[in-house]
Order: sequence, then C-alpha cells, then structure tokens
Amino acid sequence: MIMRISVPPGLVLLLLAPAMGELLSGSAPPAEFFQPFGFTILVALYGCGAIVCRELKVRWRKGVGTLILLGCGYGVLEEALMVASFYNPSWMDLGVLGGFGRAWGVNWVWTVELTIYHALFSIVIPVLLVELAYPSRKPEPWLTDRQLKIVAAALLLDVGAGFILFGTMLGYWPPAAQYLLGVAVTLGFIYAARRLPGDWARRGARPMRRPAFYTAVSLGATLASGLAFGWLPSISDGFLHPLLVCVVGVTVVYGVVRYLAGFEWRKARRSQLMGLVSGPVLFFILVSPIQELDASRLDDTSGMMMVGAAFLLLLTLLWLKVRRNDTPLSGITTTETQEPEESTEYK
Repeated sequence: MIMRISVPPGLVLLLLAPAMGELLSGSAPPAEFFQPFGFTILVALYGCGAIVCRELKVRWRKGVGTLILLGCGYGVLEEALMVASFYNPSWMDLGVLGGFGRAWGVNWVWTVELTIYHALFSIVIPVLLVELAYPSRKPEPWLTDRQLKIVAAALLLDVGAGFILFGTMLGYWPPAAQYLLGVAVTLGFIYAARRLPGDWARRGARPMRRPAFYTAVSLGATLASGLAFGWLPSISDGFLHPLLVCVVGVTVVYGVVRYLAGFEWRKARRSQLMGLVSGPVLFFILVSPIQELDASRLDDTSGMMMVGAAFLLLLTLLWLKVRRNDTPLSGITTTETQEPEESTEYK
C-alpha cells in the first residue's frame, strides 16, 4: 500500500517565495540562505508576505493586477520599513546606485527597481506558480481567518524585529518623516489593490498565442528591465539623469504588462500562464552559473549552479503536470468573472 502525502499549497508558497526572492536571485546564496537564523527571518518575511498577498487577493475576489499592487506594497514594507535600504546611503547592495539617483535622502533608482522586483519575483510569480501546481485549490482561501491573522502578525513582527536588528547592526535609522512616508506608500498600494477591478487583466481581445510566445516575452522583459536598472547606471558616467533611468525601467515593465493584458486571457489555458511565469524563472536559472563564477563578489556563491539545476527540475516537473491537465484558466477560478469552459486554439 502506497501512502500519499499531501503538502498544503500554503506551505509550498511559504518556502517558494523566499527561495525565489533570495536564493535563486543570488541575493542570498546557499551558504547564507540556509543558515538557521537567516532562513527563519526570510521565511517569515517572504513566505508570510506572499501568503498574505495571495489570501487578500482571493478574499477580495480580485485578479493579478491586485496581486501586483499588493506586491509593490510588500516591496516597500521590506525595503523601506524593515531594512531601510531605500534611505540608507551605505546599504551594502547599492553598488553604483549608492551615488546615482540619490536625492532628498532617498535612493530613488534603487527604490523603483526593488519595488518592481519584489512585486513580480517575490510575490506574483511564486503565487502563480503554486496556484498552477494546485489548480483545484486556486479559487479558495488556503487559510482560515484566524490563521491569516497569525501569518500577518508574524510578518509584521518580523518586519519590526528586522528594523531594530538592521538599524543596530548598520548604525542607521531613517528619519521619521521618511519612515512615515514609507508607511503611507505601503497603505496606498494596499488601497489601490483593493479598489482595482478584479477583471483588470482580463479585458483584452487579442487572440491568445502559444505558451512559448509568453515565455519569450517575459524572458525578454526580464532582461530588458535588468539592463535598464543595472546596466544604464553603470555606463551613465554623468550623462544619464537618474530620472531617465527610472522612466526607462518603469516604461519597460508597465509597457509589457499592458501589452500582455491586451490578450484574451478569459480564454487562456493553464499552459499559457505557465509560459508567462516561466520566463523570469528561466532568466535566473540561466544566470546562476555566472553568479557562482563571479570572482568580484565578496560572499560565498558556491552552490548557485545546483540551485539553478534544482529550479530547472522543479520547473520542468510543473510544466509536465500542467501539460497533462491543461484546463482553461476560467474553469478553475472564482476570484474573477466566471466564463464557460471552451476550447482555445493557439494562434
């Protein structure tokens, strides 16, 4: 007799969000990510943040647009209210952005870049991947109201403890006015997410394409935004204004999101959404060997190739699962307007 172990989707998201946001991205290589104390902090931060965003999206009967805005709010919560990297001129990861785009006590290019990064890579993509892995559980909350309050409390406790910890370690405390601004911006994103129509990304009329098309678009967008925020500042040499870099980066991301929203996602299948979310994951898988072999990094990057290989295996297994049960997206969700199931041919 074979015993089948069912892993709750909430638990998978709790672990996948920090693994994507910190481990696969190379921000916290294996030697750093799997330290017990740091691992606990990251799981409570990324994992609880992703779960709260996902549960609010479902309870509000909203769609991916709301998830993006909640992800932006999460990015501000982490980077402005917990570690204060939006304000700290000596933040260790700034690089050239430490002297490029800083005004009125804010690292503006870094702020825009990290808000977008966390929205998409720390929240939206992990949530969509887990929902694709559990199609029958997609329409429903994964936590009771009491459990959601506990997870939200754990997130806020982690943010508060992290603020004290990083402030003490780095000797930097953001001015009160800037910190309150961060609180206001976070609440603003939450309010906008609550108000955004649930079918915001499901109003398009452009015929759907093959899954590989969406993989290529999202992979190209990831590369383009990376060049905008990472490459342009390094070659600016004073002739590129930071505001221009922010405008270019935001335009790339917003333009791609609006372009994708123009497709008829009401008739989409799971494989097409899987193709869309695979592109950014593939980007980090492809650069994982570069991360490990980068001699300019001061941290221990050993094991990044193994991380990339592990994510490639997981992505492949999920692709196979989606292909075996390639149902219409509209047939497995109640968070947005229901549509009758119908066959959609790839154009």
